[in-house]
Amino acid sequence: MVTSYRPLKYIKFENRIPVSYELQNNDCYDILRYVLVTSYRPLKAYMHKLGFCRFCTVRYDASGQDLDNMFVHLTNVSIQKHGEEYNSIHGGKWPVRTLRLYLESTRGKTKTDKLFWDMEWLLVHSLIAVAPIMASDRHCFECYGYDIIIDDQLKPWLIEVNASPSLTSTTANDRILKHKLIDDTLNVVLPPDGVPK
Repeated sequence: MVTSYRPLKYIKFENRIPVSYELQNNDCYDILRYVLVTSYRPLKAYMHKLGFCRFCTVRYDASGQDLDNMFVHLTNVSIQKHGEEYNSIHGGKWPVRTLRLYLESTRGKTKTDKLFWDMEWLLVHSLIAVAPIMASDRHCFECYGYDIIIDDQLKPWLIEVNASPSLTSTTANDRILKHKLIDDTLNVVLPPDGVPK
């Protein structure tokens, strides 16, 4: 069985002083990562290697003149696709691997590796935080969509976690990712040998 999921593990992390969020290059964007949870007790979670970096179609203006313009501040494709600047070919998205290559070329591999490690830390610790209050049934699973922004110091900030994120496809790359996500999810929860992980 081949999947793009890999198990998430508990990671210890030192305390840090928060850095305020700043938009980079006047582009508002977030990162969408998918996590499959098959159990909360014990915690069994898998992060999908695929994901997207979603961009707003309108550039951010620090003057504050665009506070009411949702195309400047909200990266959701359900909103962005109605904007005049929306590109239906790429859908205002980069695959996570493209974002990683871009950051490695502009910020360096070491800083980029740390960013991705820190994002994984966010995922793990958000699940640890809610595990005690989540109903745990070995016959259930959940796929979550994590929305993360990064600041100018490449520190990730968790914005929200969506249960059962949208599987609607707006581009060819979107369809490929979501098909792979569904296929890999089923391979984890319904493996060929019939024994769920």
